[in-house]
Amino acid sequence: MSALRMLRRLQILGNTTRLRSLQSVRGVAAVAPKKEGDISDAFASLSGLRFEPLESRFADLKAQLIHGKHDKVYASWERLLASLREEVPLIAEAGPKIIPEIDFKDIDTPSEHFNNEYRKRGVAIVRGAIPENEALQLKEDLRSYIRQNPQTKAFPPENPQVFELYWSPSQVRARSHPNLLRTQQFLMSYWHSKDPHALVSADHPTIYADRVRMRLPGDNKFALGPHVDGGGPERWEPEGYGRGKVYEKIWQGEWEQYDPWESSCRLPVNSDMYDGSSSCSMFRMAQGWLSMSETGPFEGTLLVNPLLSRATAYFLLRPFFSPVKEPADPSADAFSSDFLASNNWRLDHQPNSWLHGASPGMGQELRGFLHPHLELHRTMTHVPTVRPGDYVAWHCDTIHAVDSIHAGKSDSSVLYIPSCPLTELNAQGLADLRDAFLKGRLSKPFIRG
Repeated sequence: MSALRMLRRLQILGNTTRLRSLQSVRGVAAVAPKKEGDISDAFASLSGLRFEPLESRFADLKAQLIHGKHDKVYASWERLLASLREEVPLIAEAGPKIIPEIDFKDIDTPSEHFNNEYRKRGVAIVRGAIPENEALQLKEDLRSYIRQNPQTKAFPPENPQVFELYWSPSQVRARSHPNLLRTQQFLMSYWHSKDPHALVSADHPTIYADRVRMRLPGDNKFALGPHVDGGGPERWEPEGYGRGKVYEKIWQGEWEQYDPWESSCRLPVNSDMYDGSSSCSMFRMAQGWLSMSETGPFEGTLLVNPLLSRATAYFLLRPFFSPVKEPADPSADAFSSDFLASNNWRLDHQPNSWLHGASPGMGQELRGFLHPHLELHRTMTHVPTVRPGDYVAWHCDTIHAVDSIHAGKSDSSVLYIPSCPLTELNAQGLADLRDAFLKGRLSKPFIRG
């Protein structure tokens, strides 16, 4: 469907059925505001919660997902482990160099190498997305704004690193910067739709109001470990990602056929079934941030897992398998080759209610002792050194984390600005966002701060 036809249809929908449509797509109330909180509410580990089995219905759900496909799923698991044994050493050896980069001036003519690597790795850096002097000015203006608004909530409250700011002048200017909009169009162009009539346009980035990180040297509180945004148990639930059969190929034992870049299947998804205080219901093709500092590895920056489709298949299938022989230290981050060997893992014919690292209303988290074959201690990779004005983006299914300790000597500051396409859901979210902004509150898709 052409973008013009889509825009006209969305306008009609917006004028006639805005509230009813949003409720039917999401399956939740469209007008209830989020409860107040901060970024720690989004993750069990930051909230002091433990990873535990979920309610018993999840055992039945898991049984239904692979019913009649046990042999195919087990065979696909063995192929997946073999593939991980090949990929993990490559990532560990390459380090930050494995992350593809491109200069903003070249985004109209990307190299084939960049194209292939971005599709495979799911993460990229666009150098000089906005001029460096403009990025530095954004940071200075933001500091001034925070001083003028000392009531701003932040995490941790005693030494703020992540601010619950969404509409400061710096954020508004950055989100609407023509270079950044062009960068978002470029990165979203790697998605495709198998349905020519799907209501999705990557040519029309939509606004998503996200937070600010201004992390200071020595901080160890904002130690957000490996995680994936966009829901937790929803990825296994029929009324979550199952609405669009996003991961159907994985449940069928054909993980190699799973296409993480297909957009139409994600349009009906409900990624916020539990109305989490820091959960988002909008469709973000890519998470991203704009750098306002020169920051390198171990300096309070981002780590990503450049396995994309393999990592997704692994953390989705992991809850269906158990080791035959337990490790000597179940809480370790690294394990022996004997423990990781495929013949030490069996498919659970009587599923339990574990969804390793998934907690209702929170993001999906990953840990070495929960997801041993990902070898997170080797595959979580620092992004290369960034300068003010660089834009870093990662696919919405990408595992990512931040340095546990900021060991640098200067601030690590970014504006979180993801890439969101124009869809029916996102357009409805924009309408709600506009209304909420005029009333001085945050809209349904966002946390209240």
